[in-house]
Amino acid sequence: QVQLVESGGGLVQPGGSLILSCAASGSIFHIYAMAWYRQAPGKQRELVAAITAGGDNTYADFVKGRFTISMEHAKNAVFLQMSSLKLEDTAVYYCHGDIAARLDRLPPIGRDNYWGQGTQVTVSS
Repeated sequence: QVQLVESGGGLVQPGGSLILSCAASGSIFHIYAMAWYRQAPGKQRELVAAITAGGDNTYADFVKGRFTISMEHAKNAVFLQMSSLKLEDTAVYYCHGDIAARLDRLPPIGRDNYWGQGTQVTVSS
């Protein structure tokens, strides 16, 4: 129905920058919100930043002032600009979408949570 594909992860030195991208595709009817989560080894998945279709955004305290989330509606895409990266930012970053999809059954529209496969971000000197 709906697929989310992330890109842009990689290896960066402390203090460096990266931009993550996530594109949603498939039978999309409406995107309510999109977000980035991350999960470090041995830790639970945590919210990094979220943005609604109306442009309201939320940031975890540990990224405020360093990361910026944005959405490009025409491309059903969300981006995460990361700067001043720290060692502790190392994690797999996951894209999340709160999306209504067109279904081949009744009801014809269904709202659900969708996840991407994740992209690794490694901050290391």
